[in-house]
Order: sequence, then C-alpha cells, then structure tokens
Amino acid sequence: MVKKSRILLVEDDTNFGSILKSYLELADYEVMLKMDGKQGLSAFRTYAFELCILDIMMPEMDGFTLAREIRKLNSKIPMIFLTAKTLKEDVLEGFRIGADDYLTKPFDSEVLLYKIAAILKRNAMAAESAEQPQHYEVGKFQFDTRLRTLKLGNLVQSLSPKESELLKMLCTAKEGILTRSDALRQIWGKEDYFTTRSMDVFLARLRKCLKPDPSIEIINIHGNGFRLVIHSD
Repeated sequence: MVKKSRILLVEDDTNFGSILKSYLELADYEVMLKMDGKQGLSAFRTYAFELCILDIMMPEMDGFTLAREIRKLNSKIPMIFLTAKTLKEDVLEGFRIGADDYLTKPFDSEVLLYKIAAILKRNAMAAESAEQPQHYEVGKFQFDTRLRTLKLGNLVQSLSPKESELLKMLCTAKEGILTRSDALRQIWGKEDYFTTRSMDVFLARLRKCLKPDPSIEIINIHGNGFRLVIHSD
C-alpha cells in the first residue's frame, strides 16, 4: 500500500475547514484539521507531516506566528498560506517566512490540489537527489556530480550539465541499462527525432572524455539504450 502524504490544515472557519479537509481526503491525502494556531503547533510537535496549509487570521496564534514556530522545528517543511486579505505586505511577509505558495480566499480547490502535488513532487525529487552519492568511481576516473568534473590523475575535465547527467544516469541505471527513452525524458524533457540526435552528440562527447581510460566503454544495446561497461585488466 502506498503511504499517503499527511497534511496539517489549520483553519479556524469550521465549515470551510471541514469541507476543505474532505476535499483533500478525496484526493487521497491524509489530513489533520486544527482550529487555531496553538492546536496546530501542538499537532506539528506530535505528528509527522509532509506539508502545512495555514490560515493567517486565527485566534490564539495567527498563521504567521505559527509558521515561525514550525520553522524552528522543521526548516524545510513546505507551507501554503490561506488568507482573505490581499495586502501586498501580508503576501511578502508570508514569503519571507518561507511560504511555498499563497492563496487568497475564495480560491479554486482544484488549483490548490495542483499546487500541493507540485510542491510534494519537488520535495520528493530533492530528497531523492540528496540521497544519491555525489562521487562515483568510473574506471580510473573520479566523477564528481556536484562539480561536474572527471578526474584522472592530473587530468581534470569539466562536463556540461547534460554530459554530467548522462554519466550519472549510466552509473545508476537499473540492471546496468539506461534506456534511451528514460534519458531523453529526464534530461531533454521529451523524446523526438531532434532530441535523439542531440543525445547522440552528447554521448559521443562523453565517450571522448572517457577515452583516456581504455577500460571504459559505453556500449549501445540495440533497440533499448546504453550500458556503461568497465572492462577488467
């Protein structure tokens, strides 16, 4: 079973909060609704959440104060502010605190769903990227993905962003095979004749960069993609 993303919704309007909670649950999110800032902060201290949706105008503790307290506990948790106010100063204050987005009531609930999905996807990709190693041994080369460099002794080569991403995908390819389709869609954003020809050019450049180590070979897998092979001496 896929784990549902848990959202903290803090909204003092009982009717609106209940309706929004139900709408988000229909979209397959797990939602905890709290009616004021103090309850929201207590919930955040007790449970783990992937995202917070905070109303600004609330009793006990307003949304901005709650957001600052949450930021002390988790500096990276994404936040969306809800407000009936359209003052520029309030919008700026929200982004200064670290809001990922800001919606003025009344708003289209479908737009909120798209914003939530985009934020959660971005965070998941960032987390996945952070978990991946920054350094790889490619034959006798040292490959630094952060600096985009290939180092062999005193020889240091700088790779372009696409060359670096291609090599990283070759290093981490499942079952050793990087499919042409996966590479095109992840690096070029689409798969067509022109992007395919462009990838062939970058692969040729990458092979040239790796040529100082004859044990390394990027071979074509007919009808499928490519494999990075390190031949033993």
